[in-house]
Amino acid sequence: MPDKPLTIATYAAGISLAAITLIYVFGPTYFIHGSSSKTSNSLRKRGVVGLSNPANDCFINSILQCLAGLEGLRAYLIRATHRRKLNGLRPDHNPNGGSANERATDLATEEGLGRGIVTQALQEILDNLNERPLGKRTVSAGTFVTALERAFRQRISRQQQDAQEFLQIVAERLCEEYHAGQRARRKPKSVQEETEDVEDDCRELIEEENGFPLEGTLESQIECLKCHFKPRPSSSTFVTLTLNVPQQSSTTLSNCLDGLLKTEYIDDFKCEKCRLVHAVETRLQQLAKTKPTHVRGNIEAEISKLEQAIQEDPEIPPENVPLPGIYSRIAKHVRVTTFPEIISIHLSRSIFDPGSASMKNSAKVSFPEQLSLGGILDRMDYKLLGLVCHRGGHNSGHYESFRRQIVYTPYSTSNNNSGLGSEAASDENEISPAPSLTVSSRIKPDSKDIPSPETSSTGSPADPESTVIKATSTTPSKPSSPKSTSKRKIRNRNKNKLSDRWWRISDENVKESKTSEVLSMQKEVYILFYQLEKPHDGNELGN
Repeated sequence: MPDKPLTIATYAAGISLAAITLIYVFGPTYFIHGSSSKTSNSLRKRGVVGLSNPANDCFINSILQCLAGLEGLRAYLIRATHRRKLNGLRPDHNPNGGSANERATDLATEEGLGRGIVTQALQEILDNLNERPLGKRTVSAGTFVTALERAFRQRISRQQQDAQEFLQIVAERLCEEYHAGQRARRKPKSVQEETEDVEDDCRELIEEENGFPLEGTLESQIECLKCHFKPRPSSSTFVTLTLNVPQQSSTTLSNCLDGLLKTEYIDDFKCEKCRLVHAVETRLQQLAKTKPTHVRGNIEAEISKLEQAIQEDPEIPPENVPLPGIYSRIAKHVRVTTFPEIISIHLSRSIFDPGSASMKNSAKVSFPEQLSLGGILDRMDYKLLGLVCHRGGHNSGHYESFRRQIVYTPYSTSNNNSGLGSEAASDENEISPAPSLTVSSRIKPDSKDIPSPETSSTGSPADPESTVIKATSTTPSKPSSPKSTSKRKIRNRNKNKLSDRWWRISDENVKESKTSEVLSMQKEVYILFYQLEKPHDGNELGN
């Protein structure tokens, strides 16, 4: 019979070994997914992943981190990739076969755009940045860069590239793939295919209403100050708005926006109507001095053509009638006709001097957390979700990014079980979702279906909150008890705390930040990302 002390020691060793095994196996999961207050800080810090920087990739990493924090973009990417899977379009699929060079060439065609190679690759990297595998602190953007290089059939240089140029390339390619997919789905179908795709067409209608979340429309209108003729306005789409920073010590984002949207006066502009009117006046003078009948007939015929062009369309001059080079002073107006769901604003800080090297404008630009665009009747409220900052000079430096700590529902991705979304939601389950109004993400300012937030249906001033309550409430209100009132105050306090949390990310390094630090980056701010706010959206934490 063994000694009792030896048996106890054996049991103790076995229990210790089992405890060590449990801690080793389940410890990382507890610290990442645990809900205790002691590990809440660690939970929030590990909810985002860093990006490795093997070769001056900070301009890529900073943009990808900001894009990963845009809920509207992630929802669009999930929708777009799911749509292509339903239609049997895979990024690596080439129905024509062929060699590697032929497959690369096919990616630049209409069908290649429709397969969405960059859309699929961006969704995968953003999912990895938001829902990382267990124990992984950094990921690589190499797969996304490779997909981008395949799409454009050229290498991306790492020699001090501009983050805004990278964002522009990615956003324009995403927009092209979106419209290519839309055109492909609008192709004529057989009766059998149309019958089978009824449910698919309903989802397509929803996607068309939302559109590409970063795409907006600008309209430019000019007016001649002499004859007050207004040519047809020209429209252009944008995925980023570039604003020039004035060369002064400090300014505001509103002033920079005014520089883009204010009336601009231009001299020495060819006004088509002024040219036609001057041509008529010149020929009338010639007609008064001319006596031969056949010459007068030619002049009268030209005058008739000119007057007809003035009345019908001055922008279409008559054929075989020479016009003088008359220059006038015009006023140019620019306005946003379609507001995107996500607006990215690039602050141009380059100073170009022909006599010297280019310099960086280090003026302080103050920017708000809440940005209102549009007029009184068509006001759009945006919220700051991310920004890219640059430290250094014009030709060198380092990019870093800030992301607001927000968890949206639903957060399902291919890596859902190992991610942070569901646990983060359970941590803050005391925040109950509030009723919300469905608002289209792409809104035109002149839409008549959107009532003014300043007036009620009767035309009298109304409280915006009361308007929302009337539109969303389905049950009669009950008097609130003191207990429910205290719970509501606690929920509001928790939401305010969540709204103040940010991540500051510099490649692999991730640390927590606050709104005050974000808004203080006035000399370094380079790109801002604002997302359209949805009225009383209770499905997000940190808003």
